[in-house]
Amino acid sequence: MTPRIALDAMSGDHGPPVIVPAALKILSEYQDIQLILVGDEIILKRMLGRHVSNQRLSIYHASQIVEMTDLPSYAMRSKRDSSMRVAINLVKQGQADACVSAGNTGALMATARYVLKTLPGIDRPAIITALPNMQDTSTYVLDLGANIDATSEHLFQFAVMGVVLANAVNNIPQPRIGLLNIGEEEIKGNETIKETSRLLSSSPVNYIGFVEGDDIFKGMVDVVVCDGFVGNVSLKTTEGVAKMISHYVKQGFKKNIFTRLAALIALPVLSNLRKKIDPRRYNGASLLGLKGIVVKSHGSADTLAFGYAIREAIIEVQKNVPAQIDHQLATLLNEPKEAG
Repeated sequence: MTPRIALDAMSGDHGPPVIVPAALKILSEYQDIQLILVGDEIILKRMLGRHVSNQRLSIYHASQIVEMTDLPSYAMRSKRDSSMRVAINLVKQGQADACVSAGNTGALMATARYVLKTLPGIDRPAIITALPNMQDTSTYVLDLGANIDATSEHLFQFAVMGVVLANAVNNIPQPRIGLLNIGEEEIKGNETIKETSRLLSSSPVNYIGFVEGDDIFKGMVDVVVCDGFVGNVSLKTTEGVAKMISHYVKQGFKKNIFTRLAALIALPVLSNLRKKIDPRRYNGASLLGLKGIVVKSHGSADTLAFGYAIREAIIEVQKNVPAQIDHQLATLLNEPKEAG
Protein backbone atom coordinates (compact mmCIF):
# COMPACT_ATOMS: atom_id res chain seq x y z
CA MET A 1 0.00 0.00 0.00
CA THR A 2 1.30 3.43 -0.98
CA PRO A 3 0.40 6.04 1.66
CA ARG A 4 -1.31 9.10 0.19
CA ILE A 5 -0.98 12.14 2.44
CA ALA A 6 -2.95 15.36 1.91
CA LEU A 7 -1.07 18.42 3.15
CA ASP A 8 -2.91 21.58 4.16
CA ALA A 9 -0.31 23.63 2.31
CA MET A 10 -1.67 27.06 3.27
CA SER A 11 -1.75 26.38 7.02
CA GLY A 12 0.31 27.55 9.96
CA ASP A 13 2.32 30.68 10.52
CA HIS A 14 4.43 30.23 7.38
CA GLY A 15 2.33 28.27 4.87
CA PRO A 16 3.83 27.16 1.51
CA PRO A 17 7.39 28.47 2.14
CA VAL A 18 7.72 25.83 4.88
CA ILE A 19 5.32 23.11 3.73
CA VAL A 20 6.46 22.81 0.10
CA PRO A 21 10.17 22.26 0.97
CA ALA A 22 9.12 19.80 3.70
CA ALA A 23 7.07 17.85 1.16
CA LEU A 24 9.97 17.70 -1.31
CA LYS A 25 12.35 16.50 1.39
CA ILE A 26 9.98 13.73 2.44
CA LEU A 27 9.58 12.62 -1.18
CA SER A 28 13.37 12.34 -1.45
CA GLU A 29 13.44 10.11 1.64
CA TYR A 30 10.44 7.89 0.87
CA GLN A 31 10.09 6.21 -2.50
CA ASP A 32 6.66 4.68 -1.90
CA ILE A 33 4.45 7.60 -0.85
CA GLN A 34 2.32 10.18 -2.62
CA LEU A 35 1.73 13.72 -1.38
CA ILE A 36 -1.14 16.03 -2.26
CA LEU A 37 -0.57 19.74 -1.72
CA VAL A 38 -3.93 21.38 -1.02
CA GLY A 39 -4.16 25.13 -1.49
CA ASP A 40 -3.83 27.97 -4.00
CA GLU A 41 -2.77 26.26 -7.23
CA ILE A 42 -0.97 29.31 -8.65
CA ILE A 43 1.11 29.88 -5.52
CA LEU A 44 1.97 26.20 -5.13
CA LYS A 45 2.99 25.73 -8.78
CA ARG A 46 5.22 28.79 -8.58
CA MET A 47 6.92 27.48 -5.43
CA LEU A 48 7.38 23.99 -6.83
CA GLY A 49 9.12 25.23 -9.95
CA ARG A 50 10.77 22.32 -11.77
CA HIS A 51 9.37 19.89 -9.18
CA VAL A 52 5.81 20.50 -10.38
CA SER A 53 6.13 17.53 -12.75
CA ASN A 54 6.94 15.07 -9.95
CA GLN A 55 4.52 12.16 -10.46
CA ARG A 56 4.32 11.45 -6.72
CA LEU A 57 3.32 15.03 -5.92
CA SER A 58 0.03 16.58 -6.97
CA ILE A 59 -1.86 19.81 -6.32
CA TYR A 60 -5.52 20.04 -5.32
CA HIS A 61 -6.83 23.59 -5.55
CA ALA A 62 -8.59 25.24 -2.61
CA SER A 63 -9.64 28.88 -2.77
CA GLN A 64 -9.79 29.73 0.96
CA ILE A 65 -7.54 29.69 4.00
CA VAL A 66 -8.49 29.12 7.63
CA GLU A 67 -6.72 31.83 9.59
CA MET A 68 -5.23 31.12 13.01
CA THR A 69 -7.69 33.63 14.50
CA ASP A 70 -10.82 32.14 12.92
CA LEU A 71 -13.42 30.70 15.26
CA PRO A 72 -14.10 26.99 14.56
CA SER A 73 -17.78 27.70 13.86
CA TYR A 74 -16.87 30.43 11.35
CA ALA A 75 -14.30 28.24 9.62
CA MET A 76 -16.80 25.41 9.21
CA ARG A 77 -19.67 27.63 8.09
CA SER A 78 -17.92 30.14 5.85
CA LYS A 79 -14.77 28.41 4.61
CA ARG A 80 -15.94 25.17 3.06
CA ASP A 81 -13.37 25.50 0.28
CA SER A 82 -10.46 26.13 2.63
CA SER A 83 -7.27 24.13 2.21
CA MET A 84 -7.94 22.58 5.63
CA ARG A 85 -11.50 21.48 4.82
CA VAL A 86 -10.58 20.20 1.36
CA ALA A 87 -7.63 18.18 2.71
CA ILE A 88 -9.89 16.51 5.28
CA ASN A 89 -12.55 15.93 2.60
CA LEU A 90 -9.96 14.04 0.55
CA VAL A 91 -9.52 11.63 3.45
CA LYS A 92 -13.30 11.23 3.75
CA GLN A 93 -13.62 10.57 0.02
CA GLY A 94 -10.84 8.00 0.01
CA GLN A 95 -8.55 10.07 -2.20
CA ALA A 96 -6.04 10.43 0.65
CA ASP A 97 -5.17 8.19 3.58
CA ALA A 98 -4.27 10.99 5.99
CA CYS A 99 -4.26 14.76 6.38
CA VAL A 100 -1.52 16.92 7.92
CA SER A 101 -2.22 20.52 8.90
CA ALA A 102 -0.42 23.22 10.87
CA GLY A 103 -3.57 25.29 11.05
CA ASN A 104 -5.94 26.52 13.72
CA THR A 105 -6.28 23.66 16.24
CA GLY A 106 -9.89 24.37 17.15
CA ALA A 107 -10.97 24.61 13.52
CA LEU A 108 -9.03 21.48 12.59
CA MET A 109 -10.56 19.44 15.40
CA ALA A 110 -14.10 20.69 14.73
CA THR A 111 -13.85 20.17 10.98
CA ALA A 112 -12.23 16.74 11.25
CA ARG A 113 -14.84 15.59 13.73
CA TYR A 114 -17.69 16.90 11.57
CA VAL A 115 -16.38 15.44 8.30
CA LEU A 116 -14.83 12.17 9.43
CA LYS A 117 -16.95 11.40 12.52
CA THR A 118 -15.71 9.51 15.57
CA LEU A 119 -15.19 5.77 15.85
CA PRO A 120 -17.87 3.67 17.60
CA GLY A 121 -17.40 3.85 21.36
CA ILE A 122 -15.49 7.15 21.23
CA ASP A 123 -17.34 10.26 22.41
CA ARG A 124 -14.58 12.78 21.71
CA PRO A 125 -11.34 12.75 19.73
CA ALA A 126 -8.15 13.53 21.66
CA ILE A 127 -4.83 15.05 20.65
CA ILE A 128 -1.81 12.86 21.38
CA THR A 129 1.91 13.19 20.80
CA ALA A 130 5.13 11.46 21.87
CA LEU A 131 7.66 13.19 24.13
CA PRO A 132 11.26 12.09 24.77
CA ASN A 133 12.23 10.39 28.01
CA MET A 134 15.37 9.33 29.86
CA GLN A 135 15.12 5.73 28.65
CA ASP A 136 15.79 6.80 25.03
CA THR A 137 12.22 5.88 24.11
CA SER A 138 9.13 8.07 24.11
CA THR A 139 6.10 8.71 26.27
CA TYR A 140 2.69 9.38 24.72
CA VAL A 141 0.63 12.13 26.34
CA LEU A 142 -3.05 12.87 25.72
CA ASP A 143 -5.20 14.94 25.64
CA LEU A 144 -3.18 18.00 24.59
CA GLY A 145 -5.92 20.58 24.20
CA ALA A 146 -9.00 19.21 22.47
CA ASN A 147 -11.04 18.58 25.61
CA ILE A 148 -10.61 20.89 28.58
CA ASP A 149 -13.68 19.57 30.40
CA ALA A 150 -13.22 15.81 30.01
CA THR A 151 -15.23 13.43 32.18
CA SER A 152 -13.87 10.23 33.71
CA GLU A 153 -15.44 8.25 30.83
CA HIS A 154 -13.66 10.47 28.31
CA LEU A 155 -10.33 10.05 30.09
CA PHE A 156 -10.85 6.30 30.12
CA GLN A 157 -11.45 6.33 26.36
CA PHE A 158 -8.31 8.42 25.89
CA ALA A 159 -6.34 5.79 27.79
CA VAL A 160 -7.64 3.00 25.56
CA MET A 161 -6.77 4.97 22.41
CA GLY A 162 -3.30 5.74 23.78
CA VAL A 163 -2.75 2.04 24.44
CA VAL A 164 -3.63 1.16 20.85
CA LEU A 165 -1.34 3.85 19.38
CA ALA A 166 1.63 2.91 21.58
CA ASN A 167 1.11 -0.73 20.69
CA ALA A 168 0.74 -0.07 16.96
CA VAL A 169 3.50 2.50 16.45
CA ASN A 170 6.07 1.49 19.10
CA ASN A 171 5.23 -2.23 19.16
CA ILE A 172 4.74 -2.23 22.95
CA PRO A 173 2.72 -5.37 23.87
CA GLN A 174 1.18 -3.98 27.08
CA PRO A 175 1.76 -0.22 27.28
CA ARG A 176 1.94 1.10 30.84
CA ILE A 177 -0.69 3.76 31.51
CA GLY A 178 -0.35 6.50 34.08
CA LEU A 179 -2.99 9.05 35.09
CA LEU A 180 -1.51 12.53 35.53
CA ASN A 181 -2.22 13.86 39.01
CA ILE A 182 -0.85 16.18 41.68
CA GLY A 183 0.56 13.21 43.60
CA GLU A 184 0.88 9.44 43.47
CA GLU A 185 -1.21 8.80 46.59
CA GLU A 186 -4.74 7.46 46.11
CA ILE A 187 -6.24 10.31 48.15
CA LYS A 188 -4.84 12.97 45.78
CA GLY A 189 -6.78 14.58 42.94
CA ASN A 190 -10.33 15.62 42.18
CA GLU A 191 -13.32 13.30 41.84
CA THR A 192 -12.97 13.02 38.07
CA ILE A 193 -9.39 11.77 38.40
CA LYS A 194 -10.31 9.35 41.19
CA GLU A 195 -13.23 7.91 39.21
CA THR A 196 -11.02 7.54 36.12
CA SER A 197 -8.53 5.64 38.25
CA ARG A 198 -11.27 3.28 39.38
CA LEU A 199 -12.36 2.69 35.79
CA LEU A 200 -8.81 1.95 34.65
CA SER A 201 -8.13 -0.30 37.65
CA SER A 202 -11.11 -2.49 36.80
CA SER A 203 -10.22 -2.75 33.09
CA PRO A 204 -7.75 -5.09 31.32
CA VAL A 205 -5.31 -2.29 30.44
CA ASN A 206 -1.90 -2.14 32.12
CA TYR A 207 -2.70 0.72 34.51
CA ILE A 208 0.14 1.59 36.92
CA GLY A 209 -1.66 4.35 38.84
CA PHE A 210 -1.19 8.09 39.34
CA VAL A 211 1.91 9.78 37.94
CA GLU A 212 3.25 13.31 38.37
CA GLY A 213 4.53 15.72 35.76
CA ASP A 214 8.18 14.71 36.03
CA ASP A 215 7.26 11.04 35.47
CA ILE A 216 6.51 11.83 31.83
CA PHE A 217 10.24 12.09 31.19
CA LYS A 218 11.51 9.23 33.36
CA GLY A 219 10.50 6.53 30.90
CA MET A 220 8.67 4.42 33.49
CA VAL A 221 5.29 4.89 31.80
CA ASP A 222 4.31 4.61 28.12
CA VAL A 223 1.02 6.54 28.04
CA VAL A 224 0.10 9.49 30.28
CA VAL A 225 -3.56 10.51 30.38
CA CYS A 226 -4.94 13.93 31.36
CA ASP A 227 -7.54 16.45 30.25
CA GLY A 228 -6.78 18.91 27.48
CA PHE A 229 -6.19 21.89 29.75
CA VAL A 230 -3.52 20.17 31.81
CA GLY A 231 -2.04 18.45 28.76
CA ASN A 232 -1.67 21.61 26.72
CA VAL A 233 -0.05 23.52 29.61
CA SER A 234 2.32 20.59 30.18
CA LEU A 235 3.29 20.45 26.50
CA LYS A 236 3.91 24.19 26.18
CA THR A 237 5.89 24.18 29.45
CA THR A 238 8.04 21.33 28.13
CA GLU A 239 8.74 23.21 24.90
CA GLY A 240 9.62 26.35 26.87
CA VAL A 241 12.03 24.51 29.18
CA ALA A 242 13.75 22.88 26.19
CA LYS A 243 14.25 26.29 24.56
CA MET A 244 15.51 27.78 27.83
CA ILE A 245 18.08 24.99 28.28
CA SER A 246 19.29 25.48 24.72
CA HIS A 247 19.51 29.25 25.27
CA TYR A 248 21.60 29.00 28.44
CA VAL A 249 23.90 26.32 27.03
CA LYS A 250 24.66 28.52 24.01
CA GLN A 251 25.06 31.60 26.20
CA GLY A 252 27.41 29.78 28.58
CA PHE A 253 29.73 28.56 25.85
CA LYS A 254 29.95 32.00 24.23
CA LYS A 255 31.26 33.80 27.33
CA ASN A 256 34.95 33.86 26.43
CA ILE A 257 37.67 32.13 24.44
CA PHE A 258 38.01 29.32 26.99
CA THR A 259 34.30 28.48 26.98
CA ARG A 260 34.35 28.56 23.17
CA LEU A 261 37.19 26.03 23.15
CA ALA A 262 35.28 23.92 25.65
CA ALA A 263 32.30 24.06 23.29
CA LEU A 264 34.41 22.63 20.47
CA ILE A 265 35.49 19.74 22.68
CA ALA A 266 31.93 19.12 23.83
CA LEU A 267 30.44 19.50 20.35
CA PRO A 268 29.43 15.81 19.92
CA VAL A 269 27.70 15.82 23.31
CA LEU A 270 25.99 19.13 22.59
CA SER A 271 24.77 17.93 19.20
CA ASN A 272 23.29 14.82 20.75
CA LEU A 273 21.62 16.88 23.50
CA ARG A 274 20.13 19.26 20.94
CA LYS A 275 18.61 16.36 19.03
CA LYS A 276 17.20 14.79 22.19
CA ILE A 277 15.37 17.89 23.41
CA ASP A 278 14.59 19.59 20.09
CA PRO A 279 10.77 20.00 20.06
CA ARG A 280 10.80 20.02 16.25
CA ARG A 281 11.72 16.33 16.23
CA TYR A 282 8.57 15.50 18.19
CA ASN A 283 6.24 17.59 16.05
CA GLY A 284 3.09 15.90 14.85
CA ALA A 285 0.18 15.34 17.21
CA SER A 286 -2.50 12.84 16.17
CA LEU A 287 -6.24 13.48 16.45
CA LEU A 288 -7.14 10.06 17.80
CA GLY A 289 -10.64 8.63 17.76
CA LEU A 290 -11.66 9.69 14.25
CA LYS A 291 -12.61 7.49 11.31
CA GLY A 292 -9.53 8.74 9.53
CA ILE A 293 -6.00 9.95 10.20
CA VAL A 294 -5.43 13.64 10.92
CA VAL A 295 -2.08 14.92 12.22
CA LYS A 296 -1.70 18.40 13.73
CA SER A 297 1.61 20.15 13.22
CA HIS A 298 2.69 23.03 15.42
CA GLY A 299 1.61 26.31 13.85
CA SER A 300 5.12 27.77 13.98
CA ALA A 301 6.75 24.62 12.57
CA ASP A 302 9.72 25.04 10.27
CA THR A 303 10.59 22.70 7.39
CA LEU A 304 12.28 20.16 9.66
CA ALA A 305 9.38 20.10 12.13
CA PHE A 306 6.67 19.82 9.48
CA GLY A 307 8.57 16.91 7.95
CA TYR A 308 8.25 15.03 11.23
CA ALA A 309 4.49 15.61 11.20
CA ILE A 310 4.32 14.06 7.72
CA ARG A 311 6.38 11.10 8.95
CA GLU A 312 3.91 10.55 11.79
CA ALA A 313 1.06 10.45 9.29
CA ILE A 314 2.94 7.94 7.13
CA ILE A 315 3.51 5.63 10.11
CA GLU A 316 -0.13 5.77 11.16
CA VAL A 317 -1.26 4.96 7.63
CA GLN A 318 1.13 2.03 7.42
CA LYS A 319 -0.07 0.76 10.82
CA ASN A 320 -3.73 1.49 9.98
CA VAL A 321 -4.24 3.06 13.40
CA PRO A 322 -7.98 3.96 13.15
CA ALA A 323 -8.81 0.38 12.18
CA GLN A 324 -6.73 -0.94 15.07
CA ILE A 325 -8.55 1.31 17.53
CA ASP A 326 -11.88 0.29 16.04
CA HIS A 327 -11.06 -3.43 16.18
CA GLN A 328 -9.38 -3.49 19.57
CA LEU A 329 -11.58 -1.08 21.51
CA ALA A 330 -14.36 -3.59 22.20
CA THR A 331 -11.85 -6.24 23.25
CA LEU A 332 -10.03 -3.94 25.64
CA LEU A 333 -13.26 -2.70 27.19
CA ASN A 334 -14.94 -6.10 27.55
CA GLU A 335 -12.04 -8.39 28.40
CA PRO A 336 -12.06 -9.34 32.10
CA LYS A 337 -9.16 -8.06 34.16
CA GLU A 338 -6.75 -10.75 35.38
CA ALA A 339 -6.56 -11.29 39.10
CA GLY A 340 -3.21 -10.17 40.44
